[in-house]
This record gives sequence, structure tokens and C-alpha cells, in this order.
Amino acid sequence: MKRGIITLLIIAAGLAGIFFVLNKNKKKNEAETAEVAKKNAAIAVRIDTAKVSSMDLRYTANGTFSPKQEVTVSAQTAGRVVRVLVDEGSRVSAGQTLAIIEGDKLNVNVANAQAAFTNAQADLQRFESAYSTGGVTKQQLDQVKLQFENAKNNLKASKLNAGDVTIKTSVSGIVNARKIEPGTYLNIGAPAFDIVNVATLKLRVNVDEKNVATLKIGQSVDVSASVYADQRFTGKITFIAPKSDGSLNFPVEIEVNNASNKLRAGMYGTAIFGEGVATNTLIVPRNAFVGSVSDNKIFVLKNGKAIETTVKSGRNFGDYIEILGGLQDGDQVIVSGQINLFDQSPVEIIK
Repeated sequence: MKRGIITLLIIAAGLAGIFFVLNKNKKKNEAETAEVAKKNAAIAVRIDTAKVSSMDLRYTANGTFSPKQEVTVSAQTAGRVVRVLVDEGSRVSAGQTLAIIEGDKLNVNVANAQAAFTNAQADLQRFESAYSTGGVTKQQLDQVKLQFENAKNNLKASKLNAGDVTIKTSVSGIVNARKIEPGTYLNIGAPAFDIVNVATLKLRVNVDEKNVATLKIGQSVDVSASVYADQRFTGKITFIAPKSDGSLNFPVEIEVNNASNKLRAGMYGTAIFGEGVATNTLIVPRNAFVGSVSDNKIFVLKNGKAIETTVKSGRNFGDYIEILGGLQDGDQVIVSGQINLFDQSPVEIIK
């Protein structure tokens, strides 16, 4: 009996030891699991720092140069081309004759119209004389007068058409394309020449909503061309779109004096707006903003968490944006990984 009791005590003590060990291991495993879960919940991000800096107030916008004037000269009269007086690259003046169309048929029409007019004029004189003596009625005289007016109008129209045997340009410029050769038959309205005026070029660029408010019609703008990196050209703003496009950008047109003829239509150009330097300006990288800059949302790193913060953005300095409120110098802002973040999300900083 005594031996049985001792055996039971030994078994109970063993079971108690086993339970203690198992419970200790369970707590250790739970702690390790919690630590792993905590690490797995942290979202990997990169950060940068809001800082006070001196910034160049100039900003740029890119586009391509195009001619201020570009017209297609067409035939006003059908006929066969007998002479072409200019080549591609020729400089022409407004009113200059570019080509001559065969006018024999047109001249015959003028001669016929002239003969009909002369006959109608003689008939009118004869009927007026006869009417004065009662030889014809007023109705007959009126009929002859109508025939005379028709003949006169036909003669005038024939002379106008005969004058159109030349193809002339209405603008000054350079022949960019010649589409006819001697012997070509042209119908009325057929294109014959492309004329471009590049003495003044247009540069069309897009300006964002924050900077367009600083622009006005007639304002002078420095312009550069990619092929003349060290040279500046003078431009003047001639158009600011009253409505933005889908990206909140406003088309702006700048006229550029090209009297030197160095620039070519189609070249890549850059407009340089603004001047001077802004000191003591608080800035953050553009990619710190969640969505567009106009949404004014930034995640700030505090105590290992991403804090969604509303800021007041200012001027656009390219890769950096001015901050007018909501941040302080030295605040750490998240610049990548924001798509996975919510307010108070734990984060892990990566280099």
C-alpha cells in the first residue's frame, strides 16, 4: 500500500514537470510568433526629409516649333501647267506668281464673250432708237436691255477667269513643297504649293495650374532650342488656353522671332518662365505626394508608423514642391511604397 502511494506521487510529479515544460515552450513560441507577425505586418518604404532650401524660381515647359503661317496654294482655274516659276526652298512674297496655267481656251472664252457683248450693245442702241419713233414696244426694249446686261456680266466673268491663268501666293514665306510639274493638269482647287513663313515661329507648351496663374498675354519669355544649347531666343506669349486639359495643364503659345533663320519648324524647344531665387523655402520631393500634387496628401514617418498628413502645396520646382503648411523642416516623409499604406500603418525603412 505504501509502495503504491509513493509510485503515484512519483507519476504526479513527473506529469507536473512535463506540463511546466510544455507551458513554458508554448509561451516562448507565442512570443516568437507575435514577433514574426509584427515584422511581417510592417510595410517596406523609402523616406526623404522635408528641408528648407533656396530654389530657382524659373520653371520650364517643352514643345516643338511650328510655322506662324502655313498655307497650301491651290489652282483657281482648271488647266494644264505650262511653267513653274519657283522651286522648293525658294523665298516668295505675297502676290508673287508661282506657276502659269495654259490660257488658250480661257482667252477664246473672253473673245466670244466680247463679241456677244458688242452685238448686244448694238442691238440695244438700235432698239432704243426704234422705241423713240414707236417702232418697237417697251416690252421688246426691256428684253433687249436684259440681254445686254447678261452679255456684259458674261464678259466680266470671262475676263476674271482669264486673269486666273496664274497661280499666286497670298503670303510671304518659303516654298516647303512643290506638288506640280510642267504638263500637270490641275482641276479647280487642286493643291500646287505649300508655303511656310518661318520668320516667326510658334512654340506650344503645357503649363500646370499653379504656374499658369503667373503668366499673361504679351509677357516676354526666354526660349532655348535643343540644337543650340548655349543660345537664348526671345519669345512673347500670344495665347493662354482658358480651359485645361485632362491633366490640369494649360496650353500656352509663344511667338519666337526667327529673323536669323537659325530655327526650323519641328525642332524641339524649351520655354523658360520666371526669374530669381526663392530663399528659406520648405520643400519635399514631388514623389512624396500620394496621387497628384493637387491632392495635398503625404505620409509622414512618426514612431515607426506612417501618418497620413494633409499639407498645403505651393510652387512647382520640377522634382521638388514647395510646402506652405502641414510640415516642418526635418520631418521625414515617405517617398515610395505609399500605395500599400493606410493611416497609422507600421513601416520598415529600406535603403
